[in-house]
Amino acid sequence: MYDIAIIGGGIGGLMAAYRAIVNDPTLKIIILEKGMSLSKRHCPAGKNQKCIHCKVCSITSGYAGAGAFSDGKFNLGTAYGGTMGEELGEDLAMYYINQVDSILEQFADDYPPMYHSNEELKLKCLQNNLRLLDMNVRHLGTDKNFDTMQSLIDALEEQGVEMRDLTEVLEIEKMDGCYAVSHRRGSREAEVLQASKIIISTGRSGSDFVIRTCKKFGIRMDANSVDIGVRVEMKDIIWREFSSQIYEPKILYRTKTFEDRTRMFCFNQGGLVSAENNHGVITANGHSFAQPEKKTENCNFAILSSIHFDGDFQKPTEYAENIARNTNFAAEGNIMVQRFGDLIRGRRTNAHRLSQSTVRPTLQAFPGDLSVVLPYRALTNIIETIYALDKVAPGCANDDTLLYGCENKYYSIKPKHNENFEIMEGVYLIGDGSGITRGLSQSGAMGIYVADKITGREVNA
Repeated sequence: MYDIAIIGGGIGGLMAAYRAIVNDPTLKIIILEKGMSLSKRHCPAGKNQKCIHCKVCSITSGYAGAGAFSDGKFNLGTAYGGTMGEELGEDLAMYYINQVDSILEQFADDYPPMYHSNEELKLKCLQNNLRLLDMNVRHLGTDKNFDTMQSLIDALEEQGVEMRDLTEVLEIEKMDGCYAVSHRRGSREAEVLQASKIIISTGRSGSDFVIRTCKKFGIRMDANSVDIGVRVEMKDIIWREFSSQIYEPKILYRTKTFEDRTRMFCFNQGGLVSAENNHGVITANGHSFAQPEKKTENCNFAILSSIHFDGDFQKPTEYAENIARNTNFAAEGNIMVQRFGDLIRGRRTNAHRLSQSTVRPTLQAFPGDLSVVLPYRALTNIIETIYALDKVAPGCANDDTLLYGCENKYYSIKPKHNENFEIMEGVYLIGDGSGITRGLSQSGAMGIYVADKITGREVNA
């Protein structure tokens, strides 16, 4: 019998386990993770960077979650990255976000300095109909973030937290005063454990499990919007004015044609474009390293067009997945890449033109035509945004700028919950799978908050 069973070993689950065991060392806690242990996580695509469609993607699943191989950016605020400020109030949300920062500092060697907000760059963007959403950012980099997460995991094991990898949770059942958690490790027979409290921290990749659980117990769910877009790659020097001062520019734009909102985010200085396997659908992403010798001459970032569904349409995630799936089909099972100049001229990028590009692609992708696979409205919004960004970072709209398609963000459905993030008595839902958070800092903060509630720790922020 466990006091707390945590489903999912991403940063939300890890932070919840750490805070709970610090608050009460007598607790019996187990973490069940469908992916591998962090030390064994490795993408087998190799040097050619071409996804080979693993059954469980080591980039998106495993201990430390999808954030393990991310750029390691911790946005220490509430302006973006989720709605914790709305859920808890600004002061309490910031208290828990800063707690994440404090815990990370305990386990990081040579903790990096903070990038602070910049009023001059905000003004420059405003003068060009753009809105810069900068905040204080702690950038660990992919390598340092990986090491920090491993140190946190080691500490949890030393304090007696049981951690099982390659373990898929099948379902949970109510029992008298506790819950039964049915789970299976690899090809073994299913087993059942009992726990007084359940914390579901499956991330966006575990949205199917969350939906099944909510339907089973009659928990109301609200649909979220989806973002359709591309990963953009260009010479790093083009954005150096921004990245040298605030590290990550997150910029909003209201398009002129449709008056839709687009956003530039997930900026990677000297970074690499990468591929992710989400339930067999390959999408683009990006990351960068903290070590100077691992940096490239390029930078990359996402441009996403938000789509909101009105009425009774309850399958926005499936809609976005189908767009990505069709892109994979047209790209022979891969991600598609196109030069911006070719897109504007209405022609497909071919291998010859790509080889002549001044921007050397950091991901081996299929040269093609994104206009064949992306919706007209989303593609129009993306093109307008690139031209708008070119006004504050001249060179952004160069012919050789590369667009990788597609990069979609599926924000999980948002189950009804109380002020403690309980979706039913004794069952808590945290992290990106809750539809509330969209990043590392707020996911971790949510885990710490729930652990404090479970252990009865009072906080006066």
